[in-house]
Amino acid sequence: MASVALTSAQAIDNAGQVAVSTSSRSHGKVIGAPRRWLRIEGATLLTGSLIAYSTTNQAWWLVPLTILVPDLSMAGYLGGKRVGAQIYNLAHTTPIPAAVVGFGWWQDKSLAAALGLVWLAHIGIDRLLGYGLKYDDHFQHTHLGLLGAHAKGSEAAA
Repeated sequence: MASVALTSAQAIDNAGQVAVSTSSRSHGKVIGAPRRWLRIEGATLLTGSLIAYSTTNQAWWLVPLTILVPDLSMAGYLGGKRVGAQIYNLAHTTPIPAAVVGFGWWQDKSLAAALGLVWLAHIGIDRLLGYGLKYDDHFQHTHLGLLGAHAKGSEAAA
């Protein structure tokens, strides 16, 4: 069996498989071309959602009225960091709003489809601006890097 150097966050289980400890913390920093691609992906999601919204025949005032509704999921942090991150991430990933859009089109409910599209547009804006999914250690720790003062502090340490 070949010798393998492991980090302190890894261990070998009984079957000889490398397991990563859940206590390890990722810096969650995406840099360079992958970060640009993720922002382009966000811009594409935003643009596509708004183009599709235009086909729902809903009033455009609904967009600014509801665009920040997914951010109400930040209230989950009142239940602690772990619960907050789970609720926030649930509201900031595409499966649920995509299902709402699909349901709206399938059932010919243009308001449901429109609200799902606004929700997807919100996620697109977040990714375009560099806001990512949250880790459970701190609200400012995202899969795209640290936000605000925390980001400046980590850059100084690097």
